[in-house]
Amino acid sequence: MRKLARTLDVYPTAIYWYVPNRNAILAAVVDHALHDILPAAPSDDWRGWLRQLFHRYREGVRRHPNVAALAGAQLISNGGMRPQLIDQILTVLDSAGFQGADLRHAYNVVIAVMTGFVTMEFAPQPADDVPAWRDSVRNTFRSADAETYPVLARYLPDLENQAFVVRWQNGVDAPLDDSFDAYVDVAVHGLEMLASRVPSTQAAV
Repeated sequence: MRKLARTLDVYPTAIYWYVPNRNAILAAVVDHALHDILPAAPSDDWRGWLRQLFHRYREGVRRHPNVAALAGAQLISNGGMRPQLIDQILTVLDSAGFQGADLRHAYNVVIAVMTGFVTMEFAPQPADDVPAWRDSVRNTFRSADAETYPVLARYLPDLENQAFVVRWQNGVDAPLDDSFDAYVDVAVHGLEMLASRVPSTQAAV
């Protein structure tokens, strides 16, 4: 709070006229960064709506990459998620035929899909001695014994800096667009599979 006050050139007490504490500020940051991720009103195409949601969330984080870990990995961010977002996700899942516990499971899947990949993709790099850290990551895998790890050695050229763990840049400089598309496909197909298990009396046409 003191650092924020210095940046704003005000006394720390002045901030408390507007927000009660640090957590409220962080929630407001999430709300600001992701305020426009909601697609248009839900339609009959629940699959297409969810695809838009996942892509719009990622685009929101791409614009504000420092919010990735906060929005995806800290409970503080819950205060920055608007009730409208939650209600529309539930509305879409209800239209897909999910009810009761099935709806809860599907909802948790949607939230995890929305935040999980993006949180990892835009995870911050180390703050200190970035060149040395990048060299260390590259050398760790390039120096791995090919006889001991033959599959890693075979695929490493295709994985380097384009796959989780085997990379030294985050999504700001090396976005994982194709992998994200594959991730969304798998998620939507998985939700379709769950929806197919819903009793026919509940399932949407």
